Amino acid sequence: MLLITREILPEVLARAQAEHEVRALNMVGPFDAAKLLAACDGVDAILCNTADKFTAGIINALPPSVKVIATYSVGTEHLDLAAAAARGIKIANTPGVLDRATAEMSLLLLLMAARRAGEGERLLRAGKWRGIAPTFLLGHDVAGKTLGIYGMGRIGQVLARFARGLDMTIHYHNRTRLPPGLEQGAIYHERAETFLPALDFLSINAPGNPSTTGWLNAARLAQLKPGAIVINTGRGPIVDDEALIAALKSGHVRAAGLDVYNNEPDIHPGYYALENAVLIPHLGSATIETRTAMGHLALDGIKAALSPP
Repeated sequence: MLLITREILPEVLARAQAEHEVRALNMVGPFDAAKLLAACDGVDAILCNTADKFTAGIINALPPSVKVIATYSVGTEHLDLAAAAARGIKIANTPGVLDRATAEMSLLLLLMAARRAGEGERLLRAGKWRGIAPTFLLGHDVAGKTLGIYGMGRIGQVLARFARGLDMTIHYHNRTRLPPGLEQGAIYHERAETFLPALDFLSINAPGNPSTTGWLNAARLAQLKPGAIVINTGRGPIVDDEALIAALKSGHVRAAGLDVYNNEPDIHPGYYALENAVLIPHLGSATIETRTAMGHLALDGIKAALSPP
C-alpha cells in the first residue's frame, strides 16, 4: 500500500496505481499529522513533499509496516533522518532532475530584481502606469557584472552556464574547489571574506544543513559591495531574514529575489512591504516536466526500497 500525502501529476499517479494499491490523502495547506497517521494502516510506503514535517514523534508513531518514505524533493530537512534510521525506514528523494528548472528560477529572479520587474508589474496592475520617461523605473544591466554563486553544485553549475551567456563573470564559494573542467573559468574563493566584496550579484544555491543555517547574516551582508543584489533559490534558513530586510531598507542591498524562506509558508512579514524584494512562492522546480521526472524518481526509490535485497 502506497500512501500519497498531496495531489500529484496524472502521469505519476497512473504509474503509482499500476505498481501499488494507492491511498491518496490530497492534503492542501498545512501538514495534518493526525490525518496521516489515521491513514497508515497497512501502508508500506509513503510519498510526501517538503510541506510534510515528519518529526521523530510522527516517525515513531508510524506502524511497523512502513518501510520507506519518499519525498518529492532533493532536500530532506523536513524528515527526521535519525528517527527513520532507528526504525529501519528507508528514505528516497529526487536529486538531479530539477537542476535546470531551479537554475532557471535563479536566473529569472536575478533578471527581475535587476530590472525592477516586480515593481513594474505591481504598478501596472494597480492602474498607476502613466507612460514611460527617461528616468522611469531604472534598473541595471547584468552584462559585464559579477555573479557570485554560493554552492557550486549541479544547480550552481547550470546557473553559471546561463550567466556566461549573459556575459557575466562567475565567482563561487564552496567547501571544496571544483576540478577545472567543472569550473569552466569560474573564480574560486575559499573564504567568504574575499568572495562577497567582489560581487554585483549573490546567488544562494547551497544545500540546507547546520553549517549553512544563518550563513547570510548581518556581518556577511556588510561585506557585499554596496548595491549588490541577493538571490536565494537554495534554502530559506541560509538567510537571516532580519538582517536581509534591514539591508534592503537601507539600500546596502539594492534588491533581492527570493523563492525559498524560513518557516514556509508563514514567511517574515517584513518582506511584504519592500518594493525592492521579488517574492516567488517556492516555484523553483515547478514545471510539468520537472515535477513529472521527480515523481518517477520518487517511485523508483520506493520500488528499490521495497524490492528484495
